[in-house]
Amino acid sequence: MKNFLIRGGFLFSFSWLLLPHPVHAAADTAETSSNDAIIVTGTRETHKKIRDSLSPIELLTNKELAETGQTNITSALAQLVPSVTQPAVGQFVAAPTNFVSLRGLNPNQTLVLVNGKRRHNSAFLYIDGFADAATPTDLDLIAPELIDHIEVLKDGAAAQYGSDAIAGVVNIILKSDTHGGNVRSQIGQTYAGDGFVGQAGFNKGFKLGKSGFLDVAFDFRHQNHTSRDGIDSRTGSHTLKVVGDPMATRYNFGLNGGYDFGNGIELYTTDTYSHRNSEVNQVYRTGSSFPQAYPNGFTPLQKLSENDFSASLGLRGNDFLGWHWDINSTYGGNFIRNDLDKTANLGLYAATGSTPLSVHLNNYSTTQLNNSLDLSRDIKLPLIYSPLTVATGFAHRYETYKTTAGDPASYLYGGTQARTGIIPAVADSNARNVYSGYLDLSAHLTKRWQVDLAGRYEYYSDFGHTLNGKASTRYDFTDNFALRSTFSSGTRAPSLANEYFSTLSVGPDSASGTLGANSAAAKLLGAVPLKPESATNITAGLVYSPLKNLHFTLDSYQIRIRNRIISGPGISGEAALAALNLQGVSVPSTLESQNISAWFFTNGATTRTRGLDFTASYHTRFEKFGIIDWDIALNVNATTIRHVNQLANGMSSLNAQTRAYLTSSTPKNRITFGGRWESLSKRWDVSLHEQRFGQTTDEMTWYQGPNAYSMTDFNRIHNNPRWITNLEIGYHPIEKLRVAIGANNLFNAHTTRIPAANGYYGSGKYDGAASQIGVNGGFYYLQTSYNF
Repeated sequence: MKNFLIRGGFLFSFSWLLLPHPVHAAADTAETSSNDAIIVTGTRETHKKIRDSLSPIELLTNKELAETGQTNITSALAQLVPSVTQPAVGQFVAAPTNFVSLRGLNPNQTLVLVNGKRRHNSAFLYIDGFADAATPTDLDLIAPELIDHIEVLKDGAAAQYGSDAIAGVVNIILKSDTHGGNVRSQIGQTYAGDGFVGQAGFNKGFKLGKSGFLDVAFDFRHQNHTSRDGIDSRTGSHTLKVVGDPMATRYNFGLNGGYDFGNGIELYTTDTYSHRNSEVNQVYRTGSSFPQAYPNGFTPLQKLSENDFSASLGLRGNDFLGWHWDINSTYGGNFIRNDLDKTANLGLYAATGSTPLSVHLNNYSTTQLNNSLDLSRDIKLPLIYSPLTVATGFAHRYETYKTTAGDPASYLYGGTQARTGIIPAVADSNARNVYSGYLDLSAHLTKRWQVDLAGRYEYYSDFGHTLNGKASTRYDFTDNFALRSTFSSGTRAPSLANEYFSTLSVGPDSASGTLGANSAAAKLLGAVPLKPESATNITAGLVYSPLKNLHFTLDSYQIRIRNRIISGPGISGEAALAALNLQGVSVPSTLESQNISAWFFTNGATTRTRGLDFTASYHTRFEKFGIIDWDIALNVNATTIRHVNQLANGMSSLNAQTRAYLTSSTPKNRITFGGRWESLSKRWDVSLHEQRFGQTTDEMTWYQGPNAYSMTDFNRIHNNPRWITNLEIGYHPIEKLRVAIGANNLFNAHTTRIPAANGYYGSGKYDGAASQIGVNGGFYYLQTSYNF
């Protein structure tokens, strides 16, 4: 309550200082541009506006994203849209990946599009928290300066766009300018003095010939490590540095171009390339571990070299026997080389007297080839108010997932410290084909009644066929008040990584392995073949504008998902050791069997997610004192487990920890409110927003005591609600140049501390799976941008 009063008082006092007294809004203020913006997501109609949408959708401009002060698109979206969730704690191999999820669901249940075309996934596979079992799309690998705006559709759309759209769609729309450009840079670091970030990027638009355009962009970002670990019980000092952000250097290139040949025929292309190097700290080993090479102890350093690309080429036209048509082919992939430095293979040293101190662990890669043909036209029919928009199309997707083996020294004799390499017997290349066709019908049956019906058939070469549908309707009772509702179904097949991924992590006194769900080793522990997830979505809401510049939306939803894919309950002891040995994985002989565990992915449960989204905006003009755009957004979200599946051996597919991943690893509610003031001269602007993150709950592994490394007994940890304040002040010394200073998490809030027994060797201060606000604390920055 005290924090609420302090922050609320700060926000109120700040707002009061901005306003003249008394204040009266101008009567002729124009309607906010965002509510009037044209959207392309969630509809096949042309010139559809946000205020007329049948489904809840938000549009975020490049300017709005940049002014959050966040250094990646994921964090910017999460700050602006309460129903967007991102991982709060970065640690270990998947830490560099930046992804989003919607409505508290898995990120693989949110589809990412670029210019309306499917974007490929990352080769990274998450194994804990709300992102458990996900191979998400990495938004960090798209140059921010190339983005014009992002449309976030908060509604099931599998029938419209295909699998992965159970929770919604994030559609990234790129710039298509023929002139002008901008340059932007930002530096900043945490209040603790670490985590320095330097970022610079530019965008330039060119005119091609008489009727073409080409936008190019480049972006560079470097970030240093952060460490939020406590005291290592073995050394009495800060020798463990695994909780925090990794060191990463990333380069993004991108272009978006098109050429109109006349007669409505346009050739277009979108191409991106990214390279990222990351260094991830692993668990510190004391000087007694391998004094021959590291007398003072050592921290293994995982090094990842990542290449990512996407190339899209298409041709579209306005009239093929009366149809608008669009034929496109997009090929993209994510390729990761995984190495380990400052390590050793102690078993190999004992057997041969030597060991390398650096090894190659493995390579991961995933690719997607997407081919599509889309057709649409308007047909005038009697008895209905507007023409019937008919959209249909066909698509083919070819997916691959490949792993390659590491150096022999990385896996022989128990493998290297921290991570072991992939063995040749497990390394594999897998692929599948997906064919689909859809039909979408939409129209105004009367002036005030809209209806949209969609159906989609898909065939997976490894899982068979699916059929999904969606029905949406909206009725405008007046020009200012409307009700809307949708009902839809969706199907998401397991990713190839879910089926075939296998790895082993080795700590100083423990080991944990992930087994391919389809492997004989997993079957030994009770695994059954994975099945697709299936979902039904219901959304109902209202749109209301009681005043000319005051807009509300309120949408409730229910999402029921059967056969949700998640890590299985985990098996420890001799059974886990036997399974790993059957897989061909060598575990260090020095480890006690009770500290060895094995996992695999399974269809764990049926869940039901219920929630509420609320948004409001108010545009005010105060004559010579400038303008303020006020906004508030709320998401309330709760997931319950309706049914738990069983493994082949009769065990439950979930334990307490994986139950918590599904139900309580994301905030039960989030609210953001504040405003942006701009002076009449447009030389000054100030943005101030307050965010509240609701409680999360985790069942944490014990690392000390009688239940250490147990797969059945956990410690329930509640991460209490937290408030964050974000402030930015901008100034234009000249018209085209803007300089801004700001702080995210202005008051340096931190998440709830966890007991020492639930942190590795007592040093983990924060929950790595369910913390809601991140662990780094306050971050301050300086940003400059120049438009030309």
